[in-house]
Amino acid sequence: MNIRTAKRCDAGLLMKHDKHINEREMLELLSFGRVYIAEKDGRFAGWLRYSMFWGNTPFMDMLYVLEEHRGRGIGTELVAFWEERMRGLGYETAMTSTVSDEYAQHLYYKLGYRAVGGFTPYGEPYELILEKRLVTKHL
Repeated sequence: MNIRTAKRCDAGLLMKHDKHINEREMLELLSFGRVYIAEKDGRFAGWLRYSMFWGNTPFMDMLYVLEEHRGRGIGTELVAFWEERMRGLGYETAMTSTVSDEYAQHLYYKLGYRAVGGFTPYGEPYELILEKRLVTKHL
C-alpha cells in the first residue's frame, strides 16, 4: 500500500468520488497539501482530507475507502499516516466527526478518539465530535 499527498492533477479523480465538497474548496485543500490518497496495487483505494478547526486544530473532514478495498486496514493506515504528519507539524490534538448512526465511530474509538460533544443539524442525525491527543504531556 502507498499513501501520498494528493496533487492538483488528482482533483478530477477525487471530485468523481467526493460529493461533499465543491471543486474550488478541493483545489484549495490540495494547494495546502491537506488531502492524502491511498493506493493499493497501484490503484486508487481511498482518501483522507482535513482542514483546521478554530484555525489551530487539525480536523479530519473526510475519510473514505472505496467499497472494494474496505476491511483491509486502509482507513486505519490513512488515519495513522495523517496523525503522524500532524505530530510532525507540532499539533498535540486532532479532531474529527461522524454521524452517530454510522459504523465509522467504532473505528475512531478503536484508534483512540473519544467523543467530546456533538450537535443535531436540522433534519439530520446526531453528529459526534471526536478528539484524540497526539502527544502525551509529561509532568
